[in-house]
Amino acid sequence: MPFNKTKQAVLWLLRPFSPKQKKYWRVVLLCFLTAGTFWLLNALNKNYTTVVSYPIKFVFDQEQLVPVKPLPEEVTISVTGKGWKLLRNNLKFQVQPAELTIRGLPFVKRLPGSALRPAISNVLDGLNLNFVVTDTVSFDFDHLVSRKVPLGIDTTLVKTEAGFVFDGQVQIQPDSVTFTGPEQIINQFPNPFLLPAPTKILRSSFKGSLPVAHDYTSLVKADVKDAEVTFGVVQLEKQEVVVQPTLQNFPPGYVLRLINGPVKIQYSYLPRQKGSIQSEQFKVALDYQKFNPADSTIVPTLLQKPALTRQVTVQPARVQVSLIPQ
Repeated sequence: MPFNKTKQAVLWLLRPFSPKQKKYWRVVLLCFLTAGTFWLLNALNKNYTTVVSYPIKFVFDQEQLVPVKPLPEEVTISVTGKGWKLLRNNLKFQVQPAELTIRGLPFVKRLPGSALRPAISNVLDGLNLNFVVTDTVSFDFDHLVSRKVPLGIDTTLVKTEAGFVFDGQVQIQPDSVTFTGPEQIINQFPNPFLLPAPTKILRSSFKGSLPVAHDYTSLVKADVKDAEVTFGVVQLEKQEVVVQPTLQNFPPGYVLRLINGPVKIQYSYLPRQKGSIQSEQFKVALDYQKFNPADSTIVPTLLQKPALTRQVTVQPARVQVSLIPQ
């Protein structure tokens, strides 16, 4: 049966060899290796035409120009040459890249593949260039510039606990950053350059390090990685004051009675600004044109408030009124 024959063959191969048999097999193996070597050498010594990838290198003034996107590193070419030369090229062994010096940078953005022929032909060692297969080589350079801008922080993005607010001047050390990179990107950076706000919800003054972060880390270098930022956070004080509302558009011959009065104003302020707020500066109006007959209420309107007040609310939110004939 086939299975038995296969088993017998495997067992025969695995059986112990005698010294004489070992010597025989060594001779057979050496003959195969010798023949294979002669065949390989003969094959590598013949001429072949094939398509290969060949490395290229852009030569430019690195103090004046910078690539905006990764530069192509290889092009495809058709070559003819000895097999061992082609093998060396495929293994990238001692292959000299074709150096491309391009006039008109940074305004030139691409070159036809045929324009690369002189640069490639000059470095092909023992290979003949038939033609450049790559149709177009694209690249993008820009002027390399440096720009110094002040650092800042958007205090409206500072998160504080309820009843606490940002207060005081922001101190940043160092107070500026110098960016170096492509001109078209550097010119997009705002002035001042804003640091990210602290992520923590604050209830006290902040002092800490904030990163100089942007989206072009691979192209733009900054001489400052982070800055030390200090600013104040204080708790607001609250106050309530009773006001006499101004009446608007009420019919004559009636006396107004506030059922759920009086009208009060609740507000907050910075502790240091307490003496600058006068209760007489608050003005509230009740406009009869806003009268709701369904519940006899009017939504009060805040006409005026001191500039230093915060979180101003009028209570009650809907004032219930009645009109009594005189």
